[in-house]
Amino acid sequence: MILAVDVSYQDNSALVAGILFKTWQSSSFDTVHTKKIDFVAEYEPGSFYKRELPCILAILNVIDGEIDTIIIDGYVTLGVEKEYGLGMHLWDALGHRIPIIGVAKNYFKGTPHSCEILRGESSKPLFITSVGIDLEEAKMNILNMHGKHRIPDLLKIVDQKSKEI
Repeated sequence: MILAVDVSYQDNSALVAGILFKTWQSSSFDTVHTKKIDFVAEYEPGSFYKRELPCILAILNVIDGEIDTIIIDGYVTLGVEKEYGLGMHLWDALGHRIPIIGVAKNYFKGTPHSCEILRGESSKPLFITSVGIDLEEAKMNILNMHGKHRIPDLLKIVDQKSKEI
């Protein structure tokens, strides 16, 4: 199964959502999980993972079954130096067992052009980073996801689910 996760914040709490689906071409999800986190760390510039990682780990604790790949809303690595982003911290926390694909909507300074993909008729790229899976394969997987627009349909759904507090 493929897991897409997203987190939204309201005051000092968060809602994390995860949807499981079978294939990259799936048009619908099999299962949705949500979990409210009553207290989250304050946002710390340059250390976003400190706020988001505990939320993702919390949703993983309530999911049964094998996960083949995790898609996060954000970066796995940052810039050409490939500094640790949220995805690398998740990769480490999971013992390097599950490939992580980061799908970021906004450019991070120094992101290589090779991370960009265009979906649908959009001229605005998505920025794909990965660990545990080849970048070209990760980009193809996101390109092959269902939906006609820049953001794949299932990633829109998990974003919406994370805002249903």
